[in-house]
Amino acid sequence: MQNDHQEELARRAADGDTRALDDLLTAIRPDVLRRCARFLPCWQDAEEACQDVLLQVARTIGRFEGRSRFSTWLHVVTANSCRQTYRSLKRRAAEEAHDIPPVDLPDPRTTSVIAGSRLDLLDALEQLEARKAELVGPMVLRDICQLDYREIAAQLGIPEGTVKSRIHQARGHVREYLMQGS
Repeated sequence: MQNDHQEELARRAADGDTRALDDLLTAIRPDVLRRCARFLPCWQDAEEACQDVLLQVARTIGRFEGRSRFSTWLHVVTANSCRQTYRSLKRRAAEEAHDIPPVDLPDPRTTSVIAGSRLDLLDALEQLEARKAELVGPMVLRDICQLDYREIAAQLGIPEGTVKSRIHQARGHVREYLMQGS
């Protein structure tokens, strides 16, 4: 029922109803923040990505045509924003590394295994994107956003068999990258 309400708000917001847009942004914020926290291990980074998602939804809702469900469109926007936030944070960290003396590596006994594995996954996705960008989207939508194959195919405009093939290939590449790191 909640999703139907959000779908209706999204349609009205796409048609220019600013009240519906405000209500939509308020309604989706908790779910967007939770999804961002799945990607990014640091809460402040997840909040930054969430704000970026909400801003992007507000700016681009007029382009939402309703060909797919709003929730599917939102998953794509969220995944892309989280990956962009991660790349930005990584770039900033590299730039700052030139300005400050090197620090010791984190102690693995006090570093969250979950946080470390998320960063490894984001690094693996970044490596895969550089080599085979077409494989990243389907894998992120399936394995992180948990969309079904039909929704992914509709969102990306490709056949369901192609979606399955790309996910299989992406998982193989990511597995290979993660095995090299261990």
